[in-house]
Amino acid sequence: MFITLEGGEGAGKSTQARRLAAHLAQRGAVLLTREPGGSPGAEATRALLLSRGWDPRAEMLLHFAARREHVARSIAPALAAGAAVVCDRFADSTYAYQVGGQGGDAALWRALVDGTLGGVWPARTFLLDLPVEVGLARAAARGETNRYEALGRDFHARVRDAFHGLATREPARFRVVDASLPLDDVTAAILSAL
Repeated sequence: MFITLEGGEGAGKSTQARRLAAHLAQRGAVLLTREPGGSPGAEATRALLLSRGWDPRAEMLLHFAARREHVARSIAPALAAGAAVVCDRFADSTYAYQVGGQGGDAALWRALVDGTLGGVWPARTFLLDLPVEVGLARAAARGETNRYEALGRDFHARVRDAFHGLATREPARFRVVDASLPLDDVTAAILSAL
C-alpha cells in the first residue's frame, strides 16, 4: 500500500509518517520516505528547490523531476517487492503549493502526474489539517525556517484551501485529520482511519 501524509507547514507530517511506518513495520516491510527527496537524485533536486525562489512553472517541473526519480528508484521498487510505502508529501503538495499557493497551471500539474508517475498513486492520503497561524508558529518554533515557511499567511491560506479542495474531490482516498490535537490523538486518528 502506498500512503501519503499531506498538509501545510508545521502540521506534523514527518512525525506522523515515522509513527505510521513504525506501526506498519510490525506487519512487514516498510519504506519511509519523503518529498522532495527520497532518492539520491531527488535529494539533490530538493537542495535546489529549497535554495531560492523559482518561477512557478520551473518549480513545478523541478518537483516532478525529483518525484519521477523518487518513484523510479525508491517507491515503485518497494511496492513491487511487497512493501508498504509511507511518504511525507507527494504530488498533492505540488498542487497545493505551486497551483494553489503560487497560482500555477493546474493543467500542467495534471499532465505531469499523467506523464511522469507511471500510474503510481497513493491508495490513502492523510491530510493533517490545522489553522495556518498554528502551523506557522510550530514551524518557527523548530528553529530553521525554509523558504516556504517564510512566505506570508495569505500564501499558506491558499495552500490550505487547495488541500481541502483535493480532499473534497477525492473523498475515497483522503482522510482529513485534525492536526491541532495532541500528538498521540493524531496518531490514533490516523491508525483508526487506516
